[in-house]
This record gives sequence, structure tokens and C-alpha cells, in this order.
Amino acid sequence: MSNDNDLLFGAIEAGGTKMICAILNKDAKIIKEITIPTTTPEETIKKILSFFSSHKILSLGIGTFGPVDLHKNSENYGTILNTPKLAWKNFSYIKELSSLNVPMSIETDVNASCLGEVIYGSSKGLENVVYITIGTGIGIGIITEGKLLHGMMHPEGGHIIISKMENDNMESICPYHKNCFEGLANGPALKKRHGKEGDELKNDNNVWELESEYISQALYNIILILQPQRIILGGGVMHQEQLFPLIRQKVKIKLNNYLQTKELENMDEYIVPCSLNDKQGILGSFKIGIDKYYEELNKNK
Repeated sequence: MSNDNDLLFGAIEAGGTKMICAILNKDAKIIKEITIPTTTPEETIKKILSFFSSHKILSLGIGTFGPVDLHKNSENYGTILNTPKLAWKNFSYIKELSSLNVPMSIETDVNASCLGEVIYGSSKGLENVVYITIGTGIGIGIITEGKLLHGMMHPEGGHIIISKMENDNMESICPYHKNCFEGLANGPALKKRHGKEGDELKNDNNVWELESEYISQALYNIILILQPQRIILGGGVMHQEQLFPLIRQKVKIKLNNYLQTKELENMDEYIVPCSLNDKQGILGSFKIGIDKYYEELNKNK
């Protein structure tokens, strides 16, 4: 009979440019990990199946780019919806990975990252947390009262409307909105506006003053609506650590003491970077997968 320590679980952090696949034990220790470029579904899934088929995993948790159908009673559960990655539109993880013959659970990549931070990271024990990734796109994961937030779909906070600054002459890169958070503040917007990658702009204060203004506007609205105990900022843009003090200062000014809570007294502990060395997504995906395994196990008892 197998020892619990021998149990293995699969996890996928499915991003628009790469997919990280991992095998973990029940204690969330990564045993093996590979990175697969996100190309066509056929090519990508073939490599994913090859990786997981060589291990006896008991479940698979997936945190994916979206939008994605997360309604567990839907016949399209786990299907990518109206994504700009046209080759992946209507792609079904459940169908395409069914040959693994294991229980599967699916979340958005940002919800998975939020879960990873709350279960395994510095936000352990908090019940109301927002995770925002600012990179190629902008995505928002939300845990409220200890549960991942879903509604008609899942949070699409990258497309909340913010005020465009008068000194910003760049048109939004979002094909849907002229002044949404993602269209004005993601990585490609930075490059379009300034003609350079973020790392090349590190010492240009004007760049980060504008970027922090847009991020702080979004955070201000999120704070007022969701009242999170902490906001975690991740993604490639947030590797520019000089952004954090600028964002904290601007959020404080915008709030103008309207909210007075113990959390907001220390902005350094309220608006924070990721704490898991970019493993929050894969760990969150593992968590939803292992929970699904035990849910199915209890059903069959």
C-alpha cells in the first residue's frame, strides 16, 4: 500500500506565452517542473500529455489565461472563451487532457496565484486578498471571505476604466476600451508609449510616475469596493521595485484618510510584492487540484 508521501499531483500554470507544468507531492513540494511554450493547442497539449503521462498523478489543477468557463455544472466547464489568442478559442482542457484519466479542477491564472499566496505565502491566514498581475496583460484574482470570487464569470479587473492623464498622448492598446487599466498600464503599453522595455527605462522617473498613477487609480477603486486586507502585485512590470513606494504614496493620497483601518496604517505591509519567487501560480494550481482529489475520494467512500 502506498504511503501518503508517495502521492503525486499535477499542476499547470497556463500562460499566454508559456505553460509551466509541475509534479508535486502532497506537501506542495515540487518534484519536477518543465516549461512549455504556448504555441498551437495541438502542439502544446501533446507536450503536456507527454510530461504528465510519465508520472502517476492523482489529480490535475490548472490555472489558465482566460476568459474561461468556470461554472462546474456547465457542459463547457474548463473551456477557453472569447480569447484574443484565437487558436485557443473554444479549447477545452477537460476534453483535451481526458486521457490522463484523473480528476481535474480549473481556475484563472490570477485566481490561482492569489490562492497560492494565501495558502503558502506571506498572506497566509488572510480571508480577503486581491492579487494583481501586471505584465503582458493585467489580471486580477480575488479571495473574499476565504473563497475565490466568481460571478457571471470571473473577475476581469484589468478592464476597469481609469482616468487618462493629460500628459499621456498614447492611445490605449486595448481593442475594446480607450482608457482601461490594461490598455494604459500593461507591459506592451509601456513599450508602445516609450519605445523601450521596462528594464531599459528603469532610471526614467517620469515613466514610473505615470505608471504608478494608473496603478494607484485602479487600486483605489479596488480598495473601496472589495475592502481587501492586502493587495499583492506581481507580473513583469512589478519587477520594477521602484514602483511600490510610488504606488503606496499615491494610493494614500487618493484615499485621503476616508478609510481608517489598521491595515491601511502600514502601506508597506498592505501593498506588497509576491512572496513565493514566482511559484504562486503553480502552487495555487496544485491546491485546487489536490482539493479536487480529496473531494472525489470522499464522494466514493
